[in-house]
Amino acid sequence: MPGNGTTEAGCSRTVAEHVSNTTSSQMERSVTASVISMTVGIISNTLALCILVKAYHRFRLKSKAFFLLFCSGLVVTDFLGHLINGSLVLYVYACNKKWEAFDPRHMVCGLFGVSMVFFGLSPLLLGSVMAVERCIGVTRPLFHSRALAAHHTKRLLALIWLLAALVALLPVLLWRPYQVQRSRSWCFFRLEGPRDWLDKLLPLIFSSLGLLALLVSIVCNMLTCCTLLLSKLRCRRHHLAKGTSHHLEMICQLMAILIVSCVCWGPLLVMVIILSTQEQGECPAFRLLMAIRMATWNQILDPWVYILLRKAVLKKVFLLGHSCWGTKSHSHSLPRWRCSTMKSSVETSVTSIRSKLDYSGVDGVVDGGVDGVVDGGVDGGLPDTVIKAMS
Repeated sequence: MPGNGTTEAGCSRTVAEHVSNTTSSQMERSVTASVISMTVGIISNTLALCILVKAYHRFRLKSKAFFLLFCSGLVVTDFLGHLINGSLVLYVYACNKKWEAFDPRHMVCGLFGVSMVFFGLSPLLLGSVMAVERCIGVTRPLFHSRALAAHHTKRLLALIWLLAALVALLPVLLWRPYQVQRSRSWCFFRLEGPRDWLDKLLPLIFSSLGLLALLVSIVCNMLTCCTLLLSKLRCRRHHLAKGTSHHLEMICQLMAILIVSCVCWGPLLVMVIILSTQEQGECPAFRLLMAIRMATWNQILDPWVYILLRKAVLKKVFLLGHSCWGTKSHSHSLPRWRCSTMKSSVETSVTSIRSKLDYSGVDGVVDGGVDGVVDGGVDGGLPDTVIKAMS
């Protein structure tokens, strides 16, 4: 009998040590993943912010400046989200996730929950407002240039942040504190345990606003893309040259932001709605943790949209693809496209010069130069009459 007791005690000690080693190794992996995610997110957002600030100063007086201002606000939000949420996660792991010991008054948990909701909802709302702004800029350009000024954009940006902060502070203001989730590494809405109608309403507000923002982004981006496509086809049918490259660049960025937001935030928003509407039951802790980790990747991937999907980068990728996979017949398409672009720009310049000279009463200055410009000016240079007129 004593031998059996000693054996059982040794087995239980071995099992306890094995569980302890497994838990510590999992915690080390989680800490390492959090540090890597936080570092990559901060570096990516800093690089994207530098690119956007430089572009904003270059397009300060153009319509693209409004879009760049919203992009800068989105990148700043993602940067602060990584910094604050990442620091709180590392603090929780440093305290061995013993919330009762380091947070007896639930102040850290409340700050963690507010930060999670605010920095989660703000990028979704900003993405939808950016899509609406581009939709108005493409479909109603005169109204856009007349009604939207720089101070309006800054006020709208502040209102978005204020709405996200109000939703994040609702549980604190209504005495429905955030709850430590089952993994004990983060705080969020009360999704399990005894709940009343208000506990169910608060996460529903968060998820409904997020899904509504995604829906608005989808509708506005589709409408903008259809408008640009119809405009491109109309210009090609009438042999007109219209500069829509900056519109196309912004639409590519918006579509990429939309895809990233849907993939990263869609599972979490849908899961929160399901858990909020169902009766009291078991909360899938592992699936919820995976969903929140997918959502954090949104703040890492967003800045790379602005770093990679720029006109200069896309042009280099296009040229690299032509040099690597382009056939002999395709190798001359790019110079031909450049020549046609130059030809159309010269035609536009000559038409403008002719109208100005006709208005001032000077005739015949460009009569002999137009044909030379349109027909042979691309290859043989501009005629002297047109050069003198331009100077």
